[in-house]
Amino acid sequence: TKIFENDPFAKLDQTGVGKLMEMAIKLGKPVNPKLHVGICGEHGGDPSSVEFCHKIGLDYVSCSPFRVPIARLAAAQAAIADK
Repeated sequence: TKIFENDPFAKLDQTGVGKLMEMAIKLGKPVNPKLHVGICGEHGGDPSSVEFCHKIGLDYVSCSPFRVPIARLAAAQAAIADK
């Protein structure tokens, strides 16, 4: 049996870590509207993680160079789905 459904270093755990990220944004932005929040690493190149980050209000994602096209496409799709 697996402890994690996915590799936690490649795909963001949206119900655990993701919930903490969402709480931090909801509590931090009202205190400091200029607060910029983002993630770095392989999560920034995972389409479902990018979509989640857009949904909770992250300002940016960063990833390794070979994942940039995937991240850009995922970010564009998340923005279009938001409209």
